[in-house]
Formats: sequence, C-alpha cells, structure tokens
Amino acid sequence: MGTAKQLLQFDGRPLLQRVLENLRGSAVTEIILVLGHAADAISNEIDLRGLRVVTNHDYRQGMGTSLRAGLTAVDPHAEAAIIVLADQPFVKPATLNLLIEEHRRSRAQIVIPTYRGFRGNPVLLDRCVFAEIMCLGGDVGCRAIFGDHVEGIVKVPVDDAGILLDMDRKSDLEKHHSIRTRLEKENWLLETAHLSGEQTSVEDGAHPELVIVGRDNVAVALARLAKVLRFTVTVVDPLLAASELPEADQVLHVLDFSILPARSDRHVVVTSRGACDEEAIEQALKVNSAYVALVAKRKRGEEVLRALRAHGLGEEQLARVRVPAGLEIGAETAEEIALSILGEIVSMRKRPPT
Repeated sequence: MGTAKQLLQFDGRPLLQRVLENLRGSAVTEIILVLGHAADAISNEIDLRGLRVVTNHDYRQGMGTSLRAGLTAVDPHAEAAIIVLADQPFVKPATLNLLIEEHRRSRAQIVIPTYRGFRGNPVLLDRCVFAEIMCLGGDVGCRAIFGDHVEGIVKVPVDDAGILLDMDRKSDLEKHHSIRTRLEKENWLLETAHLSGEQTSVEDGAHPELVIVGRDNVAVALARLAKVLRFTVTVVDPLLAASELPEADQVLHVLDFSILPARSDRHVVVTSRGACDEEAIEQALKVNSAYVALVAKRKRGEEVLRALRAHGLGEEQLARVRVPAGLEIGAETAEEIALSILGEIVSMRKRPPT
C-alpha cells in the first residue's frame, strides 16, 4: 500500500475510521481495537473515543497473535465477540446486528454472514471457542477452527456485498465502491456475455459445460483452457462482471444451480478457497452433475466431506466428489492444476459407459 492501510483515505477520512463508525452504529457493546504496525501513527489519526486499544507487539508473527491479543481484552462477561477486519469499510451496521441477533437466538458457536451463498466477514465467535482461537499461531485466522465445529456453525444470509469486499490494493477502494454501487442498483442473477467473436450457446447442448465456482487464478486458467477444448463456460461468482473474464459464456451471480438450464453434461469445479466449498458441492450433487471436484489440499477436502456428512449427504453421493481435483501429474501452477482437472474430465468423458 505504501502506507499503513488503515490510514488510506476513504470518503475523506481514514479507512479505519469508516470501519469504526460502522461498529459504533451497530448493537455491539464494546469495541477493542488491536494495533500492531504503525500503531502510534494510526492512534494519532483515528478517533479513539469509547474504544479500548490493545497493542500487539508480536504482530510480525501473523494474524493469530492479533486475534489472541484482542480476545484476551474482551470483557469477561461478554458472551461472544465479532472479529472485524480493518479493511472492510462497506460492512453495514445492520449486518453486524443480524449476527448478534442470530447468536442470541441459536447460541451458535460460530455465526458467519453469506451474500448470495458466499461466505464473508466479519465472523461472530461464541465465548466457548475463544480458547481454541487463542491457541492459533502464525498467520492463521478464525477459519482454522471451522472444521472442528461443523455442527456449531450457523450461516446468516445478508443483503450486504460489503462482507466480501476487502482492500488489498489502493485501486480496490474505487473498484469496490463501484461494485457495491452496481450491485445495489442492479439485481441480476445470471449475466450472459455479449462479446465479439465466436460464442457458444450455453443451452444448445453442442458442447459440454464446465461450471467454475470461484474467480482465483485456477478458475481463470480453467476458463481459458476449457474454451480451447470447446466447453461452454459458466463462472459462479457474486461480484464478477462478464466483461472481466471474456472466456466465460455466462456468469451466475448467486450460488443457486437451479437457475441454470438442466444438462446431463455439466462438470463442476469448486475453487472458492473456502467461500462456499460445501454449499457449491451440495448444489452440484443436487443437480446430478456428471463431474464434481474441489480444488483444495487433502486436509481441507476431508473437512468439507465431513461437513457434508453432517448435512445429511450419504457416502454414495460423496464418493462422486473428486478431492483433490484432477489427475496426479505433480501440478503446482494454476495452469498445471487446470490441465490436470480438464485432463481428468476428458478422460472420464472418453471412458466407455459401464
């Protein structure tokens, strides 16, 4: 960023100030601000009234140390804490209130907001999981314990794209403001690309369909290679505009496969990096996709399958899920992973029926 991210100007005020104003406008009863790098400079620029400031001197060791510092300072009578990121200025106070209300209703161990089926931040943690979070080390966040609390997690749908928008580059401030404004004005769910050159109809059945859930480097590589192999390509992402990925024939902006036309040659690859792994696989199995795969390390894959079992999916269904996705070719780069996945799909399609 070239400067402390918290002090980047947003609407004429520091980014962190906007985040704190959203918190002050919600039902939270205590705000603990954890500072590390550039703590003195940030303190001099931010309105700290009504806050408890904690300095994490071990911040270089990673996010886990900041979580520990913050939770240690929580009022001992508090029932839960919301872990709020300092680079998410668009999260609405109403969203924070929904998390609080859900915890009061369900007494869930973990409450996670979702937008159009995709998980976001902030996350609410019940006091019963504080000890586990405080044992985390290095650059590890709350998600590290989610796999051990499958049945204690409650997801809350919110009409707030801000839970998915964080700032990693200076250009993200303007870009995300534009995205949020667009989403508030337009309520499209399925966007078909209208681009120059040859486009494949997603309904004509002439070519197999590849559905990619996510928008990371593997997703982009998959889309590009799939077009070379003459697949129709559908990308599932709530924020992606069709013009941003020309290889996509259409973009589905909500995690709901029932919106797509029924097909027997649908192949689904989930590369959402935890944003909706279980939900996307469940959707893919529900519409009887010919191929379902998850791009993840084996440990993460086992967590996802365990979560799906807890949701009631049977072993016969789960046996259809390829995890890790793709053929074993020693793939490391995004392009190599995409090649291994499409190689597996092509091999499966060429295999004579049994």
